Amino acid sequence: MTVAERIAGAPISWGVCEVPGWGHQLEPDTVLRQMRELGLTATEFGPDGFLPDEPAAKAATLAGYGLQAVGQFVPVVLHDAGHDPLPEVERAIDGLVAAHASTVVIAAATGRDGYDDRPVLDESGWSTLLGNLDRITDAAAGRGLVATLHPHVGTMVESGEETTRVLAGSRIGLCLDTGHLLIGGGDPVAVARQHPERIAHTHLKDVRLDWATRVRSGEATYTEAVAGGMYVPLGTGDVDIHAIVAALESNGYTGWYVLEQDTILAGEPGGEGPVADVRASIAHLLAVAGA
Repeated sequence: MTVAERIAGAPISWGVCEVPGWGHQLEPDTVLRQMRELGLTATEFGPDGFLPDEPAAKAATLAGYGLQAVGQFVPVVLHDAGHDPLPEVERAIDGLVAAHASTVVIAAATGRDGYDDRPVLDESGWSTLLGNLDRITDAAAGRGLVATLHPHVGTMVESGEETTRVLAGSRIGLCLDTGHLLIGGGDPVAVARQHPERIAHTHLKDVRLDWATRVRSGEATYTEAVAGGMYVPLGTGDVDIHAIVAALESNGYTGWYVLEQDTILAGEPGGEGPVADVRASIAHLLAVAGA
């Protein structure tokens, strides 16, 4: 399949997020209809509650808009020895299997609301986290899915160093999120070039480095930075999208490119709203891929 056939949307680009108080939440009809009008043929599920809970209904809702399911972002606590994350992940897997999706995208949640602070993980916590990632990998494979770990700001795995530790200490695939890795102090281009065999899913984001630096230093919270415009359409920020796509494609990557530009809506958007930014990102990705 060409790159053009592997571009997917995500509800977060329309401001739909699992974080309480994140911002105005658009109705599924608006989001899914606009995705299809943009020419997208696939999407991630979005947070719990955005689509129906029942797996068959979730799949039918997407099919009604001509959209294929590609995966779901599932934040779960992985580092607490007294908490088993598998039941939560398996519920997500049920919906993904029903919708013929390919990927479960795990984030190492802190157990707190939001992404503005996180505890420090000790060696015991790391051992538990890595062990749970392997358990999730096997559970997903047993249902015909690929499990990936998503480095994410404000989770237990956000930095380049922490991502390297996951790659070295577990068997799980990687969801390369180009924005979160940069914000967390990693190098998404280097990861794409050095670990292509582990990258099974890609979230393409572009960010402004000035805002990313403020988040990294603690000068601004993640939420403040998103509201301030840290995420921008592909090709207008400081992430080298061309180098990342070139590295993945030259190493035989066949996975999805999910367009994710985290957005906070103050209210019902006027005009095109988020559609204009998503359209610009699609155009840039097609241009760098030579499609």
